[in-house]
Amino acid sequence: MPEYTELQRDYANYRLERAKEDLEAARLLFGNKNYRIANNRAYYAIFHSMRAVLVFDNVDSSKHSGVISEFRRRYIKEGIFPAEMSKMIGSAFMIRNASDYDDMFIAAMADTQVQISNAEFILKEVTKYIEQLTDIEAGG
Repeated sequence: MPEYTELQRDYANYRLERAKEDLEAARLLFGNKNYRIANNRAYYAIFHSMRAVLVFDNVDSSKHSGVISEFRRRYIKEGIFPAEMSKMIGSAFMIRNASDYDDMFIAAMADTQVQISNAEFILKEVTKYIEQLTDIEAGG
């Protein structure tokens, strides 16, 4: 079993906190009918969740596609996380890009709700995994 440094645990916790903040922002924006921006925050909740896990492999990327690719390869392909997460991540990335960069993109309420639900699911799964990982290491 690999041993993780305090710095890795700190980074993971920091990134999980960012994911939680982004998820909360997505919920608030959704409640105010700001669906386009809520999509962005839901995506970032997912993105920071993935980065929280990857810190234990000392992996990061300056590109979002690199983070997504490494997370899929190391954790979804290996069966650590459910395969359905790959589609959730892909959808969030695509919708976030459209929301941010496509002048004619109109974010639908139903689609945004799905993005927020997916972010909640991914954050929950990642948090549970990291808690188990660090608890096992601590001998708990």
